[in-house]
Amino acid sequence: VNPFTGELVPVWIANYVLMDYGTGAIMAVPAHDARDFEFAKSYGIPIRTVIAPEDKAGGSFATEPAEVFEEVGVLVNSGPFSGLESAKAMDEMGKYAEEKGLGRRSTVFRLRDWGISRQRYWGTPIPVIYCPTCGIVGVPDRDLPVELPFDVKLTGEEGSPLERHESFVQTTCPKCHGPARRETDTMDTFVDSSWYFFRYCSPKDADLPFRPEAAKHWLPVDLYIGGVEHAILHLIYSRFFTKVLRDLGLAGISEPFPHYLAQGMVTKDGSAMSKSKGNIVDPDDILKNYGADTLRLFILFASPPDREFAWDESGLDGCYRFLVRVWTIVHENIDLFAAGFDDAPSSSGAGDAASRVVKKTHQTIRKVTEDIGVRFHLNTAISSIMELYNLIKKERDGLRETPAGRTALRLALGSIVQLLSPFTPHIAEELWEKTGHRGLLMRSPWPVYDPELAREEMATIIVQVNGKLRDKFEALPDLPETELEAAALALPKIQAILGGKPPRKVISVKNKLVNIVS
Repeated sequence: VNPFTGELVPVWIANYVLMDYGTGAIMAVPAHDARDFEFAKSYGIPIRTVIAPEDKAGGSFATEPAEVFEEVGVLVNSGPFSGLESAKAMDEMGKYAEEKGLGRRSTVFRLRDWGISRQRYWGTPIPVIYCPTCGIVGVPDRDLPVELPFDVKLTGEEGSPLERHESFVQTTCPKCHGPARRETDTMDTFVDSSWYFFRYCSPKDADLPFRPEAAKHWLPVDLYIGGVEHAILHLIYSRFFTKVLRDLGLAGISEPFPHYLAQGMVTKDGSAMSKSKGNIVDPDDILKNYGADTLRLFILFASPPDREFAWDESGLDGCYRFLVRVWTIVHENIDLFAAGFDDAPSSSGAGDAASRVVKKTHQTIRKVTEDIGVRFHLNTAISSIMELYNLIKKERDGLRETPAGRTALRLALGSIVQLLSPFTPHIAEELWEKTGHRGLLMRSPWPVYDPELAREEMATIIVQVNGKLRDKFEALPDLPETELEAAALALPKIQAILGGKPPRKVISVKNKLVNIVS
């Protein structure tokens, strides 16, 4: 009997239900699971719609659906829970079951034991001793760590080389002090990589794996960058270890890596670059012809770091020419960096060109700062520096004719040198010195933008109704969501589409769009 409705529930036996999944018995929902839908159709089981898309939740669902709906939506035909969104409904149903004594909420984990032993030499020895009298005995703390012998013979024979190393295998039981045998399996290397970041906090400590106070100071890791295969295994194991250390009171964090960037693969000839496949690129020729800065700029500009990049050297020439142009324009205006030059950054009283260049400079500093530190879009950061250069090139001659123009030109050129530093450090350091600065650019403060000058003039807001583009309008940057939504709802086209009815929901994304669900 369904405890929520009092209806009888038929019980069926089906071969697609797995015994090791949950309890081995499942509640079928034919209208919202493809396998359940097919099974119900085959055996004439009634199919009742209980979840509908948001834009259709107000309709009638008395008849059986023609196709399965497996997305989240709004509950229908669900008694007091009708009208709730899927996630909210699950929470409310759980509360209801607990209040009525019908059941309780629980989380079922599909986790299996992890066999960490490996029959190989290279790995951390498992600190266990087998005694014929005492049985399995752990190695005492005073005898840790168990170290690998360095005189082992690697013959290629089956089994672990440690099994044939008598002085390693034969030991003494720490309990009865009788003869005993040491475990010869070593740990899976994932065991070490699952907590190495804790050890990094106390790399020289000889008494403990790590100092809890040091881990509290340094962790969590600010940003983890790695291939997608890390997210499947290594990062999961690291979370396990971190939570165990937290529960033991040794760590004050629950998550080791709050931010993860999955870097894309570099491919060549249709597959990922690999030494074993031989489809790699020797950088020596590129370095000889273009220099390290051009190669760095080319790689970072070619693709976002999280996307796959098909190697194509046709863009090298363009990156090289850009750096030559930057080098040239800085040297052509080197007099602006002479001692005693008034480089006050204010654009008050400046001409239109000077004002545009100052504003564009601050906007560029902001974009590069956020692209590097927030979005990790290094390619668009470089693109914005190129846009600033293009504006300087266009306005240079006019800028040199007025004091305000020369100040703006100096600010823009100096900013380009600083902003290029993370991407092309060698040429940036050279230009930093040429423009009269002492010390390394890499040790100097990062340029700071004025928020007012960095504001975009206007933002174009896209207006969608039920996911379809219906209109757009211009708005001030960073307009509050309430004002943004009010402006979108006041548009004549939108009012005509809504027909005087209030929207079911309005979703807005600052400076980008308003999505209206009717």
